[in-house]
Amino acid sequence: MSTSTNCCPACESDQLRPFFRVDQAPVHSILLIHSQDEALNFPKGTLDLCACEECGFIFNRLFDASLQSYSEGCEETQGFSPTFARFHQELAQSVVDRFQLHHKTVLEIGCGKGEFLEMLCELGPNKGIGFDPAFRPDRLDIPEGMDLRVYQEFFPETYTLETPDFVCCKMTLEHIPDVLTFVSRLRKSLGDNLKVPIFFQMPETQRVLGDTAFWDIYYEHCSYFTKGSLGRLFRRAGFEVKDLWTAYDGQYLMIEAFPAPDSTVAPHLKEGPVGDLLADVDRFASAIQQETLRWKNFFSEGARDGEKTVLWGGGSKAVALLTTMRISDEVQYVVDINPHRQGTFLAGCGQEIVSPEFLKEYQPDRVVIMNAIYVDEITKDLIALGLQPDISTVDPIR
Repeated sequence: MSTSTNCCPACESDQLRPFFRVDQAPVHSILLIHSQDEALNFPKGTLDLCACEECGFIFNRLFDASLQSYSEGCEETQGFSPTFARFHQELAQSVVDRFQLHHKTVLEIGCGKGEFLEMLCELGPNKGIGFDPAFRPDRLDIPEGMDLRVYQEFFPETYTLETPDFVCCKMTLEHIPDVLTFVSRLRKSLGDNLKVPIFFQMPETQRVLGDTAFWDIYYEHCSYFTKGSLGRLFRRAGFEVKDLWTAYDGQYLMIEAFPAPDSTVAPHLKEGPVGDLLADVDRFASAIQQETLRWKNFFSEGARDGEKTVLWGGGSKAVALLTTMRISDEVQYVVDINPHRQGTFLAGCGQEIVSPEFLKEYQPDRVVIMNAIYVDEITKDLIALGLQPDISTVDPIR
């Protein structure tokens, strides 16, 4: 089902402000592709971002959900990075402490390969219920005695299992087009259980707008949130927002909410005015052409000078960067430490994803890091390989 082209999926307003468009965007960027030909001919769609002038929600008004294929072939995990693994473990502990999750039933919607849910179950100890069509049973070694069940399916429209004591949804809402329907359905499933804490995490969009970070905009993400639009969505769906905050160098947006007894819920102080968001949208629209030209020149000048450039990070950011600028021969390889991605190819542009060890033979002149938070980690890996290329990052180092 596609989102409406003339109204906001978060508040149903028809006051929309289009500001960024990419034609022929690959419809998936985390689906493993095993041949270059398949990658180059991968299905494509149109990305046409609009900002709602009423609630500040940003979405792709031409998103077509029928083009999506979430399955075991999706490879979304970041856990092979020591930097991310440390953050993930600390986040799990903070969630357990924050919500007093001990001997409770925890539900995770969109649990991926199940790593975070397993940590919540282990730290409690707790009972876990997860839903995700991309779950791989062979990738999760559940300890003996742990009560953890994952269903290889989307979160059902009618939830009939036991009422959870805690609901978690990480890096999933950005993939859902009908966000108000989804969050309202979750509220309905909780009924009169007003003490169930809700924790959602997703990419933070204010940073993307401020940095003109077009590499963080891709077809799989049809919904984009700031503190304001997220808070307003949850209140409209029947939740009371307790807190809104960011983490991981400002890249992730978090919300803590509880089911509200009625619809008269006051705005949270951190929501901020919609006008500020619209100003950022306009600045992004004014800067995007210059920013894409700057990066296109960076890659073309390197190729002209005979320099070998690789990207480090074979996920969605790399796909978005290269396909938005129509970069092909200027970058031959993309590096990723996730062994499940190595030997596969980037959707749309066809670059092969290789292991870090491959660089010892390839001897790149330049490495472009797709996420600045990994600079120290990747620099150490390059030194260990005996390499000293020029290092750049697409994100500002904060």
